[in-house]
Amino acid sequence: MTGKAMVAEATARQAASFVLGAAAALTVIMLVQYRAPAAGLSRARLPGHFSGSRSLDHHRLNGTAARTVNQAPTVGAEDHHVHQANASLKANSTPTDHPAAPSHSPRTDRKEESTQEPEEFRGLAAAVALAAMDDRNVIITCVNQAWAAPGSLLDLFLESFRIGDGTARLLPHVLVVSMDPAAHARCQAVHRLCYLYTMPGVHMNFTSAKFFGSKEWLEMVWSKLRLQRRVLELGYGFLFTDVDILWFRDPFKHVTAYADMTVSSDVYFGDPDNLGNFPNTGLFHVKPNVRTIAMTKLWHESRGKYPGAPNEQPVFNMIKKRLVAELGVRLRYLDPAYVGGFCSYGKDLGKIVTMHANCCVGLKNKMRDLRGVLDDWKNYTKMPHWEKHKAKWTVPGACIK
Repeated sequence: MTGKAMVAEATARQAASFVLGAAAALTVIMLVQYRAPAAGLSRARLPGHFSGSRSLDHHRLNGTAARTVNQAPTVGAEDHHVHQANASLKANSTPTDHPAAPSHSPRTDRKEESTQEPEEFRGLAAAVALAAMDDRNVIITCVNQAWAAPGSLLDLFLESFRIGDGTARLLPHVLVVSMDPAAHARCQAVHRLCYLYTMPGVHMNFTSAKFFGSKEWLEMVWSKLRLQRRVLELGYGFLFTDVDILWFRDPFKHVTAYADMTVSSDVYFGDPDNLGNFPNTGLFHVKPNVRTIAMTKLWHESRGKYPGAPNEQPVFNMIKKRLVAELGVRLRYLDPAYVGGFCSYGKDLGKIVTMHANCCVGLKNKMRDLRGVLDDWKNYTKMPHWEKHKAKWTVPGACIK
């Protein structure tokens, strides 16, 4: 064998030895770094049940984009409200820290109910799970018999979703909370997801139209806050909307990932971060985290502590700076040019997202003017695109004179 051949053979043997050694080392590394899946990640979750569901066979809407509004920022100032909120979230958390991958099948694969579900909210976890979007957001509204009656506010509310620009796909995610059995029966006749909310220890007649500021009306508006806090404790975000609001476009597009709470406004000074803006709690979005759970608790506990502020909206206005300073709540306001109401609304129908019959007292007055707004929208959608810029709202005649 020549010298060159001997060198070549030695080189080949050295290369083969290196390759075999590297393969063996890689195998050892893989065995050392392997970890078994965390216990519980593949555990099946069983569907829940709730009172008043017409059908559990509703399908997830196609094409719902996963939003980022539920990203949890760092925790702000700690106090007893925050500690209690943190405990609530832990008690109702799911086995994994991350939500399941988006699915377009019915949401019956999750068990969200706490093992000790409060009697007041029996069945709520199952109802919210069925209504929730892939990003764990749900749209919530509340009705009593007068608002749910044929031809009343609920009918106009649902119709606006059906004729709005891209809002029909949101209807499967609207949970209608009924405040009395008659409203619940009517809801089941016209909508798929209805939840009967009965408040233990509260013996009031919620069926008829309640005047602004009446004892029954106040109990209704404050009770909604307890239910909203429970939804947050279950790990869901929500967009609450009064039933006297018409939806023409998707308001989720105006909810930022930064904000813990995004709220509509009656008086808006042009800056969404200006705490001087006047909130309107007829429409607001809240993310589930320890700050917002503590916020809803403190908000409810503030009832009756501010003279001249009997209902939840002025009380929120009174405590909003405290919520930001002490709890670290990130609050942003919605521009009335997009999310408007009779108090303040945008003139451009090409921008408007929702219209609220606020600054208006009396069910008949609300119905008359909301029908006019709905007719204005229908006329706008029928116009050729080159004429749409001329469209105008009919000035609310019954509510604002």
